[in-house]
Amino acid sequence: MENPDLRQILQKYGFDFKKSLGQNFLTDRGLLRAIVRDAGVQKTDTVIEIGTGAGTLTAELAAAAGKVVTFDVDRALEPILQETLSGIDNVETVFGDVLKMSDEELTGFSGTDYKVVANIPYYITTPLVMRFMEAAVPPRSMTLTVQKEVAERIVAQSGTPEYGALSVTVQLRSDPKITRIVPRQLFRPIPNVDSAVVRLDISEKFPDADIAKVSRLARAGFGMRRKTLVNNLAALTGADKITIQSAIGEAGFDPKVRGESLTAADYVYLYKVLTEKGFKI
Repeated sequence: MENPDLRQILQKYGFDFKKSLGQNFLTDRGLLRAIVRDAGVQKTDTVIEIGTGAGTLTAELAAAAGKVVTFDVDRALEPILQETLSGIDNVETVFGDVLKMSDEELTGFSGTDYKVVANIPYYITTPLVMRFMEAAVPPRSMTLTVQKEVAERIVAQSGTPEYGALSVTVQLRSDPKITRIVPRQLFRPIPNVDSAVVRLDISEKFPDADIAKVSRLARAGFGMRRKTLVNNLAALTGADKITIQSAIGEAGFDPKVRGESLTAADYVYLYKVLTEKGFKI
């Protein structure tokens, strides 16, 4: 059920939604509680939320978690949050840009054991996901409401049209799954696309691999989707195509394979073979 009081509070403070900040608020209490359940939030958890908005998800997280640290860049929300989060004593609201914070600043708020749960602005989805996955101390999980098409790319399997560099880089570090679809009509204001909740359980899946460099290899593999992997890796390594083709074949792959045919594990193995043969990635 939508919260009618929220509309009055936003009107009271003359709040205008800022399209430049991707502000689309979720107000359906049933959905918000379902997202918290999807994230597996418990009383022992510290949760980081990015994009506080009007505090609707924040309040539900606070009811389930031990501590919530919520970040937003729009100070116009400050008086609204003072009202909507009034009486909730386990929430710390920070006005600042997480993407510009160091790992030390971030863990100063959250500690080293935390989860991320957020309805994030669409335009920062990829940089935000990678910022946390590549952190010195990554979260245990990320449960994010994102554009439906992006969620489908994150969970896509090799050989499908949705599969790409984002799929591989996320799957190198986590096990992603879509937990629910969110129709656009549940947001205020209503966006032009539907959304989905995607949960990423983060783990050290390939402990012996240099994941940053494997990610670079994967991004190169998708550099030109119509090209074979040989052509894309020639652009990355500067090596001649015959040498690369031979190495790909020795790794057990078809020398004419395209990057979208390889899984995250395949890229890990290919990176191992290439580096053993002296290729610079």
